[in-house]
Amino acid sequence: MNYWTKLSVEFANQRNYLDSLFRVYPMSANIRREINKEKWKNIEASFNNRDNETLIKELLKLELFPIKDSYVAYLKRDFASISRNPNTISRLAGALYEMGLDNIYEKCTEPKETNRQIGPLFKRWIGTGTLGAPVFDNVDSFLKERGNAILNMSDAEMEKFARTYLGYNHKKGLDFVARFNNKYVIGEAKFLTDFGGHQDAQFADAISTINSVLKPNKLNADVIKIAICDGVLYIKGNKKMHKHLVNNEDEIVVSSLLLRDFLYSI
Repeated sequence: MNYWTKLSVEFANQRNYLDSLFRVYPMSANIRREINKEKWKNIEASFNNRDNETLIKELLKLELFPIKDSYVAYLKRDFASISRNPNTISRLAGALYEMGLDNIYEKCTEPKETNRQIGPLFKRWIGTGTLGAPVFDNVDSFLKERGNAILNMSDAEMEKFARTYLGYNHKKGLDFVARFNNKYVIGEAKFLTDFGGHQDAQFADAISTINSVLKPNKLNADVIKIAICDGVLYIKGNKKMHKHLVNNEDEIVVSSLLLRDFLYSI
């Protein structure tokens, strides 16, 4: 196991790991979605008038459709199909009338799942300056800074920077770009909330960035690839993620809570 990965496992198993991690990934599970008042008036009117097509169209414009149905995604991506499939529309509308307006509103305003909130939280945490180095949101200022520095832009913008200046050649956006002790560090950040399925794929995604091959770079700089991972992967056992950590000493997988220590050690 990599030294920093081993430290991350020890931290997760011996310290108040989850309490500390909440600073990086604060979950706000109870914030409900909002519906524009004008949109809701249109929904109410079409519901009361039993206007099936308009009701479905208006609800499809919302972030969350109130019924889980395998045909909804198709309708959402092809509005023209609504008028071509009256039986499907009648079936869905019937279920909506049975639900009633109050339940429709309740379903459409359900809070976002916590895993959908996670994406921006890491970069927001980086933006607070918690790593002790200046944080820049544009490339020119980042490159002009002589000392340690962090670039904090969108995934796509940081990928473009890494491609242009650091020889990055992987088809994936980046969550982290920094320069410490004249070495550049690039990586992805993941909060892995469970084992299996999508979460295993997310972990594999981060590992693929570490294993991507760099081309000679424009800055003639040393570039270190890491995965900034938190969550269940540090639970000791026979699960796929943890077994991978144990058997791959060359891959730097580090908790966000140890990221500062890692950066100042390179």
